[in-house]
Amino acid sequence: MTEPLGLRDRKKQRTRDALSAAAVSLFLERGFERVSVAEVAAAAEVSKPTLFSYFPAKEDLVLHRVLDHRGEAARVVRARSAGQSPLAALEAHFLAGLRQHEPVTGLCDAPEVLAYHRLVFSTPSLLGRMAQYTAADEDALADAFAEAAGSPAAQVDARLAAAAVLTVQRVLARENWRRLDAGAAAVDVLPDAEAAARRAFGALAGLANLPGLVDLPDRADRADRADFPDRTDLQGRTVPGAG
Repeated sequence: MTEPLGLRDRKKQRTRDALSAAAVSLFLERGFERVSVAEVAAAAEVSKPTLFSYFPAKEDLVLHRVLDHRGEAARVVRARSAGQSPLAALEAHFLAGLRQHEPVTGLCDAPEVLAYHRLVFSTPSLLGRMAQYTAADEDALADAFAEAAGSPAAQVDARLAAAAVLTVQRVLARENWRRLDAGAAAVDVLPDAEAAARRAFGALAGLANLPGLVDLPDRADRADRADFPDRTDLQGRTVPGAG
C-alpha cells in the first residue's frame, strides 16, 4: 500500500501540478518550441532555478501528466489475481481503461485531452522523452515477467516480451486518438477499440514460444535439447520441454 504523503510532500506535489498546468497552457496556446522555460517560470511566478528543481527538462513539464502511468504494466503484472496470467491481467487492465475512457488508452474525447495528445504527438522532443520513459517501463515489465515465471528469465527474451506488450498498447492508444482527433466520438469508437485490443493481445499469445520467461539451460553448451525443462509461458500455461 502506498503511504500517504506528508504535508511537505503534498505542497511539493501541488507546486509540480501548478507548474505543469501553467506550462501546458502556454504550450497549447503557442506551441512547445515557441515558449521558453523563462516564460513558463514567469507565468507560474517562480524563478528558473526553482522550476528546474522540480522538472529537470522542459519536456517533463508536459509529461508530468503521465507520471502516474510510469511502470504501470509491471504493477499490473505483480498485482494480478491468483491464477491469472500476466498477459490476461494486462489485457483486462487495458480493456477496463478503454471502458472508462482513460486518456492513456487514447479513447478520451475531452477537448483538453485531445489537445494534449496532439501536442505530444506533434512534438519530436516530447516523443523522444516519452521513448526514454518507455525504455524504463520495458525494463520494469521484463523484471515483472521474470518474477511471474518464478525464476530469472533470459534477459533478451524477457525484454522482447515486454517491448511487444508495450508496443501493442502504444499503437492501440495512438490509433484510438487518431480516430477521435478526426472527429469520432469515444462512445462510437469503443466497440472497435475493444475488438482491436482483443485481437492484438490474442496475437501476443505467440510469445508463448519465447523461451526467456523462465530460465533454460544455455543452448551453446548443449548438443541437443533433450533435457530442456517445462516452462511457463506469458499466458500462464505450462509449455512442455523437448525431453
